[in-house]
Amino acid sequence: MTQLKNDRFLKALLREPVDATPVWMMRQAGRYLPEYRETRAQAGDFLSLCKNKELACEVTIQPLERYDLDAAILFSDILTIPDAMGLGLYFETGEGPRFKKVIRTEQDVASLKVVNTASDLSYVTDAVTEIHGALSGRVPLIGFSGSPWTLATYMVEGGSSKDFRHIKAMMYREPETLHALLNVLADSVIDYLNAQIDAGAQAVQIFDTWGGNLSDQAYLDFSLAYMQKIVAGLKTEARGLRVPSIVFTKGGGLWLDQIADCGANALGLDWTMNIGRARSMVGDRVALQGNMDPSVLYAKPDQIKAEVARILRDFGAGNGHVFNLGHGIHQFVDPAAPKVFVDAVHELSAQYHV
Repeated sequence: MTQLKNDRFLKALLREPVDATPVWMMRQAGRYLPEYRETRAQAGDFLSLCKNKELACEVTIQPLERYDLDAAILFSDILTIPDAMGLGLYFETGEGPRFKKVIRTEQDVASLKVVNTASDLSYVTDAVTEIHGALSGRVPLIGFSGSPWTLATYMVEGGSSKDFRHIKAMMYREPETLHALLNVLADSVIDYLNAQIDAGAQAVQIFDTWGGNLSDQAYLDFSLAYMQKIVAGLKTEARGLRVPSIVFTKGGGLWLDQIADCGANALGLDWTMNIGRARSMVGDRVALQGNMDPSVLYAKPDQIKAEVARILRDFGAGNGHVFNLGHGIHQFVDPAAPKVFVDAVHELSAQYHV
């Protein structure tokens, strides 16, 4: 078993003492980096990049060469599961992900089968194994999946949506059909994340991108309930180490108390919630991950440092904080800005871990 040279991230997720607050960025391997754009051009397109384990490994590690990050995250996409279900994922320039086939009826849902990662998504686990080996214990590797609600939203809408017309119509008119779809997706995500853990992922995150668009009870019934089912089905140890889990709902501040009880080790925050208030709400039930507005990275270096200092001050002394952006880094950010951000987290957080 390869010894981790930097385990701050895993320790923080488990609310264990660290010497400084660990930091990574959602979407840290991406279009803001010129080297990423070059590798993507070499691959031909985004999906081809995801399915080439050597190139997926290369772009996963690229940000670690620039910044003193405390974790790497698998380079992939949240829509790999629907694609493996035969929906035909493709990317339309300027419009994001689209599906050739949509799921709209009870019959459509009945035709879907739980994804077998070993046979249907081996390119993802191959990439995890490749990246884990290339990291050689440098930092932990994060695996991930979309939440069932978020995956279902794309599958029913056929892509991104502003009004969620079709998925919400299904939710209110045919709740049993939607629950059947969410159950198939939850079982698929359990298999998918456990396969990533077996392949070398040392922590996993569930991205619930669209949960914040639900009403209060609908979120609990159609989003959180299925993430709770996934967390209960995850492996919690591999290669002699605990494997922590993170649940992140964008716009989920209204449900922090309930999310903290879902069984995950950590709760991701977007930038709309004060992290100190969040900490007082969840207590010592979970670690917190977040939560700087990604747009702060457009600011001057001193302003970036000031915002880092504020968030650290709001969280306060003690364990259980993983610093991150409140959502993915924007593609137009100057690559110099994340270095200011990452270095400031390490430099300014040490005083809170004496």
